[in-house]
Amino acid sequence: MPMPDGSSPSAAFSVTPRAFAQIREIAERAGRPAAGLRLAVLAGGCSGFQYSFDLDDAVAEDDLVLQSGEARVMIDPVSLDLLQGAQLDWADELIGAHFTVRNPQAASGCGCGASFSIG
Repeated sequence: MPMPDGSSPSAAFSVTPRAFAQIREIAERAGRPAAGLRLAVLAGGCSGFQYSFDLDDAVAEDDLVLQSGEARVMIDPVSLDLLQGAQLDWADELIGAHFTVRNPQAASGCGCGASFSIG
């Protein structure tokens, strides 16, 4: 069961209130207010792994689901292994607004911020 701040009791992964607010806005703008954000780690990118962010209407039985109000984040078990202790946030910077993942397992990353390697 998620904690009020969106983190799980085991601190396996957490989501900031700012990220939850953006998930709600994005889903509403897309005309899919019940959709959640699926965060996945895929092989590829310039550093070995890359983050994938997609709206998803379905929750798989084995997903970790973190929810705040109507906004939710779903992560599959394989991706969760690579996201232990990480946090999803929303950054609004001069170069643009985007989701960011602070991942303590990432040994290095690339300039785009969407790719990382594990040491």
